[in-house]
Amino acid sequence: MTFLPLYIDPGTGSMLFSLFIGLATTAIFGARALSLKIKGIVGRGKQTELDKSHLGIVVYSDSKRYWNVFGPIAREFESRELPLVYYTQSPDDPALNEKFEYVKAEFIGEGNKGFAKLNLLNADVCLSTTPGLDVLQWKRSKNCKFYVHVPHSLDEMMGYRMFGLDFYDSVLLTGDFQGEYIRRIEEMRKIPRKELATVGYPPMDEQKKRLDAMRKTEKTEPTILVAPSWGKEAILSKFGSRFLDAIKKTGYKIIVRPHPQTKTSEKEMLDSLMKEFPESEKFNWNFDNDNFDCMNEASILITDFSGIIFDFALLFDKPLIYADTKFDSGVYDAAWFEDEKLWRFKVLEKIGIPLKEEQFDDMKSVIVKALNDTSLEAGRDETRKEAWMHRGESARLIADYLIEKQKKITFNEATK
Repeated sequence: MTFLPLYIDPGTGSMLFSLFIGLATTAIFGARALSLKIKGIVGRGKQTELDKSHLGIVVYSDSKRYWNVFGPIAREFESRELPLVYYTQSPDDPALNEKFEYVKAEFIGEGNKGFAKLNLLNADVCLSTTPGLDVLQWKRSKNCKFYVHVPHSLDEMMGYRMFGLDFYDSVLLTGDFQGEYIRRIEEMRKIPRKELATVGYPPMDEQKKRLDAMRKTEKTEPTILVAPSWGKEAILSKFGSRFLDAIKKTGYKIIVRPHPQTKTSEKEMLDSLMKEFPESEKFNWNFDNDNFDCMNEASILITDFSGIIFDFALLFDKPLIYADTKFDSGVYDAAWFEDEKLWRFKVLEKIGIPLKEEQFDDMKSVIVKALNDTSLEAGRDETRKEAWMHRGESARLIADYLIEKQKKITFNEATK
């Protein structure tokens, strides 16, 4: 059998080719339209879910010890009957036991579990006292529009690990002087300028209320509070048992309150010291979440470069002694100011008495001298005015700032 080749005349061929192209084009565009329709439906579903998960103002705390910062702010929102979401990474955060109606506290998990939730945060504003946003595990969420940092001490905030505040949109200040350091860091690193607002300091405002409400009692014998920072240049790491032995020999009542981070980062050293210096009638270790009672009980503070300096001297108006340690600024923002003395160390000379290692054997005399020295009162007054501004108003001012910021964000989104 012979197969003859098919022959199609040019006119018929052209018509068939056009028909094929038409059918193919219709199929392609039909598939594309269907794909877009499906994506639209899915997208609307995702947007709907995103809208449902949207939050207004969120507070994030990485530790229960910062409830002294956030508690007054939360109570301010509650009193105004305004919503606030409080995320914490501490399962025993005091916030979780509060009977709030408008403030919703939630334990989001420790470590990476908590960060996973934070990194997908869908909110207008996030307030936190945790440095290091967008540096390590905690990333800026593309669905959170504005990040605000609130300090948890009265110093210049250059003791944070390097780049600690760089990726915040705004920083609240306890005193105007802090803004000068932030602006200089921004210029040195060529990073965008953040919003700055001086609002005061909630923990000290609250402690002032507690102190004013307490009945004053006269002590017959001094109580010494030892409350150092942590790290290789802090008192316990650098001087250890020699220092504690010298303190104990004074015969005074001693309260040793290590920095909370010591239990995590220097556990072996701390365990060794606690074994060597067990508790007794006149020697106590203190790990309370709230440091108010031990500061109130103490007659004098011995520390290094810890932030408790300012709480003790400025609020309780009591003398302090600071150990002559060298602050290693290597991994901190302070390293950018290595050729000058930081604000905190300038202030120490105005409000405290230095303690050198060679004076350990004469510790009691140093303490007696400090207890009777009235020359530092003027320094405490000056520092108090500089570092603790808007006294008694901080919670109100912070709430006002957050609410106004959310209003602007909402308005800008609506007018896009």
